[in-house]
This record gives sequence, C-alpha cells and structure tokens, in this order.
Amino acid sequence: MSDARREAALWVAQRGTAIVLAFCVVVHLVTIIYAVRGGLSAAEVLGRTRGSVAWAAFYVIFVVSVAVHGAIGLRNIAAEWLGLRGSGLEVAVTVAGVVLTIAGLRAVVAVFGA
Repeated sequence: MSDARREAALWVAQRGTAIVLAFCVVVHLVTIIYAVRGGLSAAEVLGRTRGSVAWAAFYVIFVVSVAVHGAIGLRNIAAEWLGLRGSGLEVAVTVAGVVLTIAGLRAVVAVFGA
C-alpha cells in the first residue's frame, strides 16, 4: 500500500472510531447517571450486568475503538511533534494498540465474565 493510501486509510479509521467512541461515551455516561440516580451501588450494577452478552459486546466494541483510535493518535503525535517516522514507529504504535486492546478486553472479561 502506498504511503498516501495508508495515511488516508488511517485518517478514515481514526474518524470512524471517533464516531463510534462518541456514541459509546454517551451510552456509558447515560447508563452511569441512570444507575447513580437509581441509587444502585457498584455491586448492584455488576450483579445486573454480569453475564450480559449485549453489554459485553458493547464494551468490546468500545475497547477496540479506543485502542485503534488511541494508537493512530499516538502515531500522529509521534510523527508530528517528535518527528519520528519509519518502521520503528509503526511497530511501536502497533504494540501500543495491542496492549490497549488486551488490557481493555481483560477488563471486559473481569466485569462481564468469560
């Protein structure tokens, strides 16, 4: 893939994940506000969500979007602010994205069960 095509694909991916993140953040915050106003404790929230395939799927999408969006953002910051380029940068941000994904998915499994 040419550099211009890769940059365009990354630009689209970051904007696409931004749209997904905007939706996920709103749902997440509305859910938190609803739970707090309803007087639910953290233990009660976990009791209601544990084993929920729908909520687990929602948070998997949230985590993957965060990881992709964050890795691309780190790549752009490193390139623009630090002047880093090349395969070393690509490997580093790929590793960052994988680490973010693994950490986030571990949290999803911890909250929603395997």
